[in-house]
Amino acid sequence: MSVSRIVHFSLVLLLGFAQAPVVSAGQWLEAARPMMGTEVRVELWAGDTARGRALQDAAFEEVARLDRMMNPLNAGSALSRINREAGDSPVPLSAELFQVLQRALHYSRLSGGAFDVSFASAGRLYDYRGETAPDAHLLEQARESIDYRDILIDPEARTIRFGRSAMALDLGGIAKGYAVDRAIEILSRGGITSAVVSAGGDSRILGDLGDRPRMIGIRHPRREGEFAAVIPLADTAISTSGDYERFFVRDGVRYHHILDPATGKSADTLQSVSIIAPRAVDSDALSTTVFVLGLEPGLALVNSLPGIDAVIVDSNGKLHYSEELLLNTTE
Repeated sequence: MSVSRIVHFSLVLLLGFAQAPVVSAGQWLEAARPMMGTEVRVELWAGDTARGRALQDAAFEEVARLDRMMNPLNAGSALSRINREAGDSPVPLSAELFQVLQRALHYSRLSGGAFDVSFASAGRLYDYRGETAPDAHLLEQARESIDYRDILIDPEARTIRFGRSAMALDLGGIAKGYAVDRAIEILSRGGITSAVVSAGGDSRILGDLGDRPRMIGIRHPRREGEFAAVIPLADTAISTSGDYERFFVRDGVRYHHILDPATGKSADTLQSVSIIAPRAVDSDALSTTVFVLGLEPGLALVNSLPGIDAVIVDSNGKLHYSEELLLNTTE
């Protein structure tokens, strides 16, 4: 585990940790906008306020651009075109969307299908605001269209087609992380050395607070406004997937948006998974992956990946940590 990522790891109670970098001159700038179905926040330390605000705007515009590209609810998006046409014929991909899809398929193969962006074939049947779920027959029909192995990408022609005509993709498990990474790249190229960009449960920290790491809270899955843990982080990304983000409860069953591709139903053995990784595109995908895999297989996967760490809250509310995090708590 890189010392620059997790500095003297410890789990502490939240006592309030609004912080600004310890530097001689400048201003901590904060802004938030609704994007990608969530709130996107861009915070940074700028010696020149006008320059800092301009870079915030550039970061937000980059996220908006990616939302326009990968939003399946936008009929004009590249992803919507794929969902409409790839069941009949190959669809050209931009270099960027090709890259994101290749990364998604990497995690599908790594997890044996626990991460699968074709879950949308079932996911689009749920309405969490309207508190409706598909019946068993509809769900079984949709489940037959879920299989990452039938997302057929031709690297030479840079096209995609579906091996199953009713298949549909949703990049919700990886797109926000990718967008966070791109926003951080823009800030870094603009000369910013201390910043945080977040999109819902996905965050990436650039630099630190001048003489100490930034404290990042992991939301308590069942206690509104409380944190299960607070972790000091610098120059890293953290993503949390939880069963409390988009959900409803009916007849004692919690229906939430993290679906098991094998069943089309909400994964139900964990309450939340937080993944720490160098890049948000990876922490985003892995938090969903581990949530679907469950505690023991999920921890085994994380422990096999260098530079990746996890904090997991199981169905009983108990905290579990990956091996490197446990080692750091005892050092």
